[in-house]
Amino acid sequence: MRAVVPAPSRPAPLTVSRPELLINGSDRHFRRLVHGLFGFLARHEAVRSGHGARIGLVGIEYTVLISIRHLAVENPDVSVSRVAEHLYLSGAFVTSVTNKLLKRGLIHKRPDPNDRRRVRLEVSEQGNALLAELAPVQRQVNDVQFGCLSTAEFLHLLDMIERLIDCGDNAIRLQDYFGQRPAAEITPPVELDAAPDRKRGRSRPAKLGRGR
Repeated sequence: MRAVVPAPSRPAPLTVSRPELLINGSDRHFRRLVHGLFGFLARHEAVRSGHGARIGLVGIEYTVLISIRHLAVENPDVSVSRVAEHLYLSGAFVTSVTNKLLKRGLIHKRPDPNDRRRVRLEVSEQGNALLAELAPVQRQVNDVQFGCLSTAEFLHLLDMIERLIDCGDNAIRLQDYFGQRPAAEITPPVELDAAPDRKRGRSRPAKLGRGR
């Protein structure tokens, strides 16, 4: 019986075109990177959810609560917009989460003495007690999760993440622009500056969120 020889598969279309992202003309390393990021973020989310569950919160509630606490160390004037900018989230979403924390008695919302239209967010005694209860386990888990990094690598990663967030915002705007046009019109390379800079209801990235 004659063996069936499978036909050679066609090469897959490249997913990037920048020379900096192609190694020997291949995008294999780029795909390893983005799939590796997916794997890391899935594990990071599991860790975050575990921190929250230990004190009876879902992951995002824990992240907003601890962000309010740490931001207050830098400046006691912690507003919804400041938390939203810090975590790269919309103000409406942060408002929804803080309302849940308020109902649980974990934060206070107090009128801003300088602007009665604004409120200041403060972690309550109950909220501080939960974060203090979590801290010993939190430190050990976080140390293990990032234990493979040296100080120099940690600072380099921090810088890269901040830049990648900016690049990610640009990519989303360009993707939105492409979504409004027929495929025939987007075959040639499109410069980002040519795409409309539409607001997406999110704050301009400023710095890496410290929700961990």
